Amino acid sequence: MAQITPFRAIRPTADKAAQIAALPYDVYNSTEARQEAAKHPLSFLRIDRAEIQFAEGTSPYEGKVYEKARDTLQQMVAEGDFIRETDDCYYVYELTMNGRVQTGICACASIDDYENGIIKKHENTRAEKEKDRIQHIDTLNAQTGPIFLAYRSKEEINRIVTNAKNQEALYDFISEDGIRHRVFVINGENEKSAICEAFANISEIYIADGHHRAASAVKVGQKRRKEQPDFSGKEEFNRFLSVLFPDDQLLIMDYNRVVKDLNARSKEEFLQKITEQGVLLEKVQDVPVQAGTTKADDNQSKEQQSVQAGGLNALRPRKKSEFSMYLGDSWYRLTLPEHLKNNHPVLSLDVSLLQEHLLEPLLGIKDPRTDERIDFVGGIRGMEELERRVKTDSAVAFAVYPPSMKELFAVADAGELMPPKSTWFEPKLRSGLLIHEIL
Repeated sequence: MAQITPFRAIRPTADKAAQIAALPYDVYNSTEARQEAAKHPLSFLRIDRAEIQFAEGTSPYEGKVYEKARDTLQQMVAEGDFIRETDDCYYVYELTMNGRVQTGICACASIDDYENGIIKKHENTRAEKEKDRIQHIDTLNAQTGPIFLAYRSKEEINRIVTNAKNQEALYDFISEDGIRHRVFVINGENEKSAICEAFANISEIYIADGHHRAASAVKVGQKRRKEQPDFSGKEEFNRFLSVLFPDDQLLIMDYNRVVKDLNARSKEEFLQKITEQGVLLEKVQDVPVQAGTTKADDNQSKEQQSVQAGGLNALRPRKKSEFSMYLGDSWYRLTLPEHLKNNHPVLSLDVSLLQEHLLEPLLGIKDPRTDERIDFVGGIRGMEELERRVKTDSAVAFAVYPPSMKELFAVADAGELMPPKSTWFEPKLRSGLLIHEIL
């Protein structure tokens, strides 16, 4: 059963939490990280992307970069920007986005649970990305970005979380993207025991986001076990920083695709090939719609008028096995007939169906992990971003219907893996609010 335990955090002082908290390191490239840190000198990006403290062009993988990250963290602790908790605690982390609230418990998970399959994954990891975070964790002696875990909702855990939120928050701020962040501490012995026991009765926990961070933390723990063969199992390197959310509070957004060319076909030939594949094709409108446009033509279909009234958001796929495609200056709806669908946990996912029936046979995208002709666009960027990409550097864009938490769980329970870039979770957890030392 799951070992979810309290820990002694390094965390910002209350007056500096909003200035320090940063989106995960891999949301930004180096240029974007520099821009963010220029606006916010205390930003945790100075630690998570420490190359920004060197001249432009400095590789983020140089040894001096990881050493600078360690030194910066130690300096900020010494100068009082961060404090060390004196007791092991659980923390409640609440995020509110567009009025929707999700609340998780920040704690440490066991590397043994990861290795024995209690903590389940649904994505492959890339060795080069793991190597970076392994060196970051190992050099800092700390895990700085929490892994986003999910579990099937339990009423006894929900009650503890609700009670914790009745007290005064450690942190309460709204980040620049409009997300409200609140953090509460749970340090009562009875409450801590109740949380530990409740998770001990849970046999499956799932990685929602942060597969590379999780794999890296586990490998650092394995490395240190080899370096200390008489380890007891109670050392901090045996655990990794996590925030665990009940599944019924989580939202998976679409993760869309753009392709740079039509595989040597004209627009007309490509549309013809779609219908030859047995995919139902329907043009929605002839010209891009600007959000908020409401002018309607008597000759337009009801759907076209609805799209104009609702802006581009109305063009998102409305159900499973339906895709939205932007090609030329037009939006199309693509619908798979029943005989092209699948009941397999992975092959039934809309990203899999898109790959099987359109991307590979028509566009020649055999491996989306390595093919440089395809790119991925998180749903948070909106349908406008798909239009922009087709107008600037791509030939066609596809919007997909997002998978559900039930589908994610089914894939992981079957021991299968989702295709790359299948899930986009919002809102994103902030790094730098709660840090786990592994000394």
